[in-house]
Amino acid sequence: MKTHEKIIQLLKTEGALTAKALAKDLGLTTMAVRQHVQALEDTGDVVFKDIKAVRGRPTRHWSLTEKGSRRFTDRHDTLSVQLIDSVIHLFGDDAMEKVVAHQAEAEKSNYQLALADRYGIEEKLQTLAKLRSDEGYMAIVEKHDGVFWLIENHCPIRAAATKSHCICQSELAIFQWLLSDIATVTRDTHIIAGARRCAYKVVSTDY
Repeated sequence: MKTHEKIIQLLKTEGALTAKALAKDLGLTTMAVRQHVQALEDTGDVVFKDIKAVRGRPTRHWSLTEKGSRRFTDRHDTLSVQLIDSVIHLFGDDAMEKVVAHQAEAEKSNYQLALADRYGIEEKLQTLAKLRSDEGYMAIVEKHDGVFWLIENHCPIRAAATKSHCICQSELAIFQWLLSDIATVTRDTHIIAGARRCAYKVVSTDY
């Protein structure tokens, strides 16, 4: 993977980063990274923001632009969005909800089968994150202060989900169903609502 691509990957998964932080992750000099991000700025893939520090000069943080984010594979295309529009136009919102519900049942079965021999929240979440990453969501699991987080750094169905919010509602419902016997699941941040990533808070029912 080229350095430009590695930088874009890091900014996608980590959010805004300084050249120093990027250099540490990439094993490069800060000067070399600055040259790369400058080139990416010239192509419109990244943008910077200077953040005032407590002491000294402001620190420059680099992040992806909308163009940079579009480098990542999406599972939708113009046809899928047009199909959603057609279903809603011809049969109404209820019909779209039924279609999504039908698809959700298949996803629930697949996920349930994959998680069947996994035990505990962390083991189940790691398996779920792997499944979601295979589907293009760039999912990871984090734990802070005893609380687990399922984080999806990319939404490969963003255009479709923007057209029909029941798609996102269905995904949350699936996660809640899968972990209902051991945890509660809530969505803390949402890409469709303008956040950088979707973050699901997973709290043990024994916590």
